Amino acid sequence: MYSSYGTLCTEVYELSKPVGYSTGDVEYYKERLTGREGKTLEVGCGTGRVLVPLLESGIAIEGIDYSDAMLESCRNQCHERGLSTVLYHGNMQDFSLDEMYADIIIPAGSFQLIENRREAVQALQNFYNHLQFGGRLTLDLFLDVELEVGKVSMRTWEIPPREVITLESRLIELDFLKQRTVSLLKYEKWSEGNLLQSELQRFPLCWYGIHEFKLLLESIGYTEVSISADYSYGTAPTHAGGIMTFEATKR
Repeated sequence: MYSSYGTLCTEVYELSKPVGYSTGDVEYYKERLTGREGKTLEVGCGTGRVLVPLLESGIAIEGIDYSDAMLESCRNQCHERGLSTVLYHGNMQDFSLDEMYADIIIPAGSFQLIENRREAVQALQNFYNHLQFGGRLTLDLFLDVELEVGKVSMRTWEIPPREVITLESRLIELDFLKQRTVSLLKYEKWSEGNLLQSELQRFPLCWYGIHEFKLLLESIGYTEVSISADYSYGTAPTHAGGIMTFEATKR
C-alpha cells in the first residue's frame, strides 16, 4: 500500500539533502569520531549524506540501511569519489553482522522511525551486541513542537529541462499517549503536466523524553550516558525543538 524510501523518495533526498549537507551533524560526528580506534557503523546511512564526508575525512566507517534505493545511491556517491567501504542491507532491530564496532552512530533522528516500542528496545540491544567493550553509541533525537493535525506543506524541485518533483506532506495522526506522529508523504514527478511517477509513504515518528531515553539506555547496560544539545558537546538541552545527541558506552 505504501512505499518505503523508494526511488522517487531517494531522488528527493538527493536533491534536498545532498551528500555533505549538514545541520551541524556532519561536523559534530567528524569531531567525535576523529582519533577513535576501530570501525564505525552508521545505522540508517541513507544516500551517504553523513557517511561520505566522514569517509573522506579518513574515518573508517561502514553503513547499513533497509532501503535498496538509498543504498544504491550511497554506493554511487562513494564510487564517484573513489571511496571504498562496506554497505549492508538490514533493519535496525535485527541486523546481524560479523563485525564488532568501536562506534555506532545514528544521526538525524533516524532511530525515531521505529514505530513499535518493543522493536526500538530490540534495536538498542542489537547496537549493544555489535559494539566492542568500551564502544560507544551516538544517536540524535528531537522533539517536534509544531504539531497540527491536517496541516499540509508542499515543496517542489525543478529538474531541467522539463521535469518537476512535488512533495506533499500531511500530518494525519497525533497520539500523545503513544508519543507518535504519522504523516502521509506523496511524491510525484511531472513532465509538461503529465504524471510520470508517484510514491505514497506513511511516515511515523516516535518521540522520547530526555530522562526516559537515558533510563532506557541504562536498562540495557549502557553506561556514561551524556546528552548534548544542538551539536554542542557537553551543552545540556534547555528547550524543546532542538536536537538532542545521546552518547552511551558499553562496559
